[in-house]
Amino acid sequence: MASSSSSICVQLTQKNLNSGNLPPPREVAQHGARRLWSATKLLGGSFNGKISCSSDSPTAITDAKKKKPVAKPPAKPLPELMEDEVIPSLRSTLEQQPEISQIDLSFCDNKLQGSFLKKDVAHFFWAFFPNGILTGPKGFSLSSYGSDMSTVEPFLIDERRITSKHIVFWVIKRLAAQGILPVWEQIES
Repeated sequence: MASSSSSICVQLTQKNLNSGNLPPPREVAQHGARRLWSATKLLGGSFNGKISCSSDSPTAITDAKKKKPVAKPPAKPLPELMEDEVIPSLRSTLEQQPEISQIDLSFCDNKLQGSFLKKDVAHFFWAFFPNGILTGPKGFSLSSYGSDMSTVEPFLIDERRITSKHIVFWVIKRLAAQGILPVWEQIES
C-alpha cells in the first residue's frame, strides 16, 4: 500500500481477500467512499476522498467519484423539428402508399397541415400544437370528400416523451383508422 497526503492507492490482492479483512473489490467500488474508508483503516492508512491507483492491477479501484452524466442536447424548437424530421419522414411514408398522389405537407402557425389525393379524392389533415411545444395540448382533425373539418380530437395524449417518430406514427394511425390508408399491408400470395 502506498499513501500520500493527496491520494491513496489500495491494492486488493487475493491474499488480502482470503484473510477476510477486506470486502471484495467490486463491493468497495459499488458502495463508494464509505467502504473504501473502512478498507483503508483496516490497512492502517488514511483516506482523504481522493483515489489514485496503478493500472497494472486488475483489482485496483480506479475512481471513487461517479462521473457526471453527459448532458442531453437541447430539444429542437417545434418548427425546426417538423421541418427537419417529421415532414420528410411523413412524406416518404405517404409516398409508399398505393394510389396516393399530390402530397402537400407544411408546418405553420403551430399546425402540421397535410393534403393528398387518393383515387382522385382529396383528403386533408391537421395536427394542432396550440402552445407551440410538444408537451402542451395537441389535437388532430381531418376532412375528406369536400366535407368540413372534423371535430378536433386529442392527439398524442398517452406518450410520455414525444419524438418525431411518434408524430409520424400517430398521423398514419389516424388516417388508417378513417379507412384512408390501409391498416396493414396486404401480403400477395
